[in-house]
Amino acid sequence: MLTQTQSTQIHIVLGLGSSGIGAAKLLKSEGKNVLVLENNSNEKLINISNKLKSEGINVILLCEPLHINNFTPWIEKICSITVSPGIDWEHIALKELRYKNINTQGEVELAWERLSHIPSIGITGTNGKTTVTNMINHVLKLNNLNTEMGGNIGKALSEIALEILKGNYQKLNWLILELSSYQIEASPKVAPTIGIWTTFTPDHLERHNDIETYFKIKRSLLEKSSIRIYNSDDEYLFSKRKELPKGIWVGINDKSFYSDHPKFWIDQKGYIFEGQKQLFHSSILKIPGKHNLQNLLLVTAAAREIGLAPSSIATSISSFKSIPHRLEYLGNVNNLSFYNDSKATNYDSSLTGLRSIPYPIILIAGGIQKKGDYLPWIKQIKQSTNGIVLFGLSANNLKELLLMSSYTGEIIVKKNLEEATIASIYMARKTNSKSILLSPACASFDQYKNYEERGDHFKKLVKSIE
Repeated sequence: MLTQTQSTQIHIVLGLGSSGIGAAKLLKSEGKNVLVLENNSNEKLINISNKLKSEGINVILLCEPLHINNFTPWIEKICSITVSPGIDWEHIALKELRYKNINTQGEVELAWERLSHIPSIGITGTNGKTTVTNMINHVLKLNNLNTEMGGNIGKALSEIALEILKGNYQKLNWLILELSSYQIEASPKVAPTIGIWTTFTPDHLERHNDIETYFKIKRSLLEKSSIRIYNSDDEYLFSKRKELPKGIWVGINDKSFYSDHPKFWIDQKGYIFEGQKQLFHSSILKIPGKHNLQNLLLVTAAAREIGLAPSSIATSISSFKSIPHRLEYLGNVNNLSFYNDSKATNYDSSLTGLRSIPYPIILIAGGIQKKGDYLPWIKQIKQSTNGIVLFGLSANNLKELLLMSSYTGEIIVKKNLEEATIASIYMARKTNSKSILLSPACASFDQYKNYEERGDHFKKLVKSIE
């Protein structure tokens, strides 16, 4: 336990998730005096705390909401504060610390300061960034480039930095970083070699308050990128093109740029073009959905900027499979196809799922409802589904929205995912539906620790009925 009498400067890390643990270990490896503060306490956190303490890292489980008073005992000795992305960058305590000119930064920025010499690709966007990140990583690895994924998926960036410092990596050719708005906001120094903006729709407004703030945070990453790649099929991004830094635009919809195509585009026969040069046919991509063709164009643009030949890109893409929890096909049971789209934690992402698989569909949705425009989602539900099974905290509220929209399909409310899955199978057989889709349009934290746990549970439920 640290005391006021200690003379060593203190480096405080906030949060005991993977980002916080990575940051604490990285700082400790550099000989720094580290203190981790975590506002929760449970058996898992106690075990993590004890392990870190055995490695010489101080941990305090506060068991209360974060407050400026938590820092008072060490305020004169704090050298830096590293913030996990789950903690609001605009939290009143952090604002007060920044006002006192205490060096405060996100975990991603802490790691970036040690990794900025490595070429990097930063992928952001409301939806699509995980697929694009995985697809780029797949393509580069199959072309004999040494890569590592980090940030919002894969490893915490601090963990990668620590492994490099330990000499556990061969020389990395590229860092591939999925970056959320939370991470970008707290890491203004991060400046990728290539920045990719996949999509933009209202999300995380409960934290960022308004769409303009959310947009500015995302845009800041592209402003600092040396090469910028945008999706022209995204209506909001396209409408803001004159305000955005110049870059490469890709799109499958034939929107003209002063009577010219986006640089990367797909013709009516399905061929991908770079300018007027035909590269390869889009059918090499084996995962469903128009949105995944957009993802393919973004990846192709980045790979071409890196210098890969079209034939090398095509060969790599042909073996790419869908990522877990994003329109993940689970198989066909008694003429019913099952899809796990647990990563669809907002209306827009769930809408994309509804557009991408065989219908009529029985939709399973629910969890913690987010702010955002639900009307396009409900419109797509009307077009694609025979019925919907709702579960979790927002189930009754979502039912009210559907009823107010004059939805004519059957609506059932269940307590949990297991009950919802059983009900969906019965409903699908009764209505001769083709697919059952878990695409919640909501966060998972009411019943699960994350969307992966929710998706894994659904996969087990489906497997049990085979």
